[in-house]
Amino acid sequence: MKEYLNEKRILVDLVIKEYLDELRYPEVIAEGMKYSVLNGGKRLRPILLLMTLDLLGIQEKKGLPMSVAIELIHSYSLVHDDLPALDNDDYRRGKFSTHKKFGEPEAILIGDALLTHAFNLITRENLEPSKIVELIKLTSDYAGLNGMIGGQMVDIESEKKEIDLPTLQYIHTHKTGKLLMLPVECACIIAGEELEKKEVLKKYAELIGLAFQIKDDILDIEGTFEEIGKPIGSDKELLKSTYPSIFGMERTKEILYEKIEEAKKIMFNTFGDNARWHIKLADYIGNRKK
Repeated sequence: MKEYLNEKRILVDLVIKEYLDELRYPEVIAEGMKYSVLNGGKRLRPILLLMTLDLLGIQEKKGLPMSVAIELIHSYSLVHDDLPALDNDDYRRGKFSTHKKFGEPEAILIGDALLTHAFNLITRENLEPSKIVELIKLTSDYAGLNGMIGGQMVDIESEKKEIDLPTLQYIHTHKTGKLLMLPVECACIIAGEELEKKEVLKKYAELIGLAFQIKDDILDIEGTFEEIGKPIGSDKELLKSTYPSIFGMERTKEILYEKIEEAKKIMFNTFGDNARWHIKLADYIGNRKK
């Protein structure tokens, strides 16, 4: 799986660099955008889009602009998350976070520029106009109030409070899950996939999105700076409710395993051996160290 991910990550990084090299002035924004995106990310979201297109029999090049757009949105969210007003993290992926490298006002604008430029890239998809409109609508929905932003807001409101499981699940499925569902659903739009397979893929994405966040909760306790590239223990410091704080570590790991196994099962039952990379990706998410 690592070789496959590395191969796809190299492809995605080349396309990201190609698109961002078009941007020149103001230099601090252009350079900040490159710094924030091309700094060693896993590229799971764009890879998941390309992987799903391949599963549906569509050439991956048809989804490259959309895959990069999603990565820019993900990167913008990290730039803003790291700001002192939010998580106040000085490091991201083992390097200075964007506001520490360029300054706080610059980081806010760099994040804004990444989000805005993502929609420019979506319009470069060589698709029917109706599909491009559908992609833009879905992206704005999942990245905005009904998705990532909504999850982030409830997460902030929940700091230093004891919250119930439905609230924690809302945070996880929106703050992290929606941007992992987005590439799968975008691939279905590009491919014109019928409802049955689309619903299975959406459920798979929902499960691995939840598993990803549960694993993040675990790594914030058991990980190291060298592995995850930023200080650990921030959830505890901010008194955030997490799966370990509600269920304990042993049960949290059991829940993680259950979500991963369910995701693998539904993919195999629908797609058989053709879903091998999606199945391996689920295992990778459950076993990752960063």
